[in-house]
Amino acid sequence: MQYRRPLARSGLLLGTFLLIIGFGRARPNSPAPGNATFTVTASGKKNTAPAPISKDDVQLYQGKERKQIGDWEKGDELFLVFLIDDAISTDFGTVMGEVKNFIVSQPPATHIAVGYIRDNVTALAQDFTDNHELAAKAIRLPVGVGGIGSSPYLGTMDLLKRWPQTGPRRSIVLISSGIDFFRGREAQIFNPDLDGVIERGQRQNTNIWSVYYPSSGHRFGGSHLLLNYAQNNMGKLAEDTGGESYYLFYEEPVTLKPYFDEISLHLNNQYLLTFAGTGGSKGKFVSVKLKTEVADVDLMTHASAVWVAPSRGE
Repeated sequence: MQYRRPLARSGLLLGTFLLIIGFGRARPNSPAPGNATFTVTASGKKNTAPAPISKDDVQLYQGKERKQIGDWEKGDELFLVFLIDDAISTDFGTVMGEVKNFIVSQPPATHIAVGYIRDNVTALAQDFTDNHELAAKAIRLPVGVGGIGSSPYLGTMDLLKRWPQTGPRRSIVLISSGIDFFRGREAQIFNPDLDGVIERGQRQNTNIWSVYYPSSGHRFGGSHLLLNYAQNNMGKLAEDTGGESYYLFYEEPVTLKPYFDEISLHLNNQYLLTFAGTGGSKGKFVSVKLKTEVADVDLMTHASAVWVAPSRGE
């Protein structure tokens, strides 16, 4: 079911080493000066495969002003990170096969990395590879209770900051309860890191698809209200970066396959839209709207704001 936002220690050291080697300290990938490039997801009626969309089928608006679309192309190459919060329940083992099947089933042009959030950082178990069988082998049981004490938002930010200069279409599948054990109870209501992660994802054109799985400490003081806030944070993170959020209330999902099937459908029907904006000397975020008259097609998950690169050099 889909939610839309309402009103072992040596293994960790190895993962951290791979993170430094694989992701390094590269700068975020940026569009050409003065341009904005972002990912648009096309969806058919009742989440069926949509008809192909051409550039002439799309209208772009910034406020009331219609903007000319400079480029519109089908997104083939994708850099996808499967990111797992190490604090989720070890019952995750019951759906690990579905995770591996999702990874193996991705198209050949999808490069996949696998990481685990622990101690507020992302430790890579597998750097980007187009060998999907190899990526699937990196899926393991979370550490569970031993991973509690971390923040999924700080861990995701760590990943985004270290993301190398890959291609323009990027996605993260984040599996987490959304509970921030590092910041504590109040952070579930007003998380101080959430907006920064969203802004970084928008700037780097990275869609985040969040999948709820309860943590080992999923009762969190027995407060369903705080769990609801945590899941709303996950929903906002996904929606505002152009992805979607999936959960079934507070319960442990029996299967994740329907979620993965829908995510795969969306990833296989994405386009890269580029338009000329006015970013000034420092660049800026702008809000845009899209329309299409193609029957039974919804341009459904462009980010809430897109980054227009500086008009002149940084």
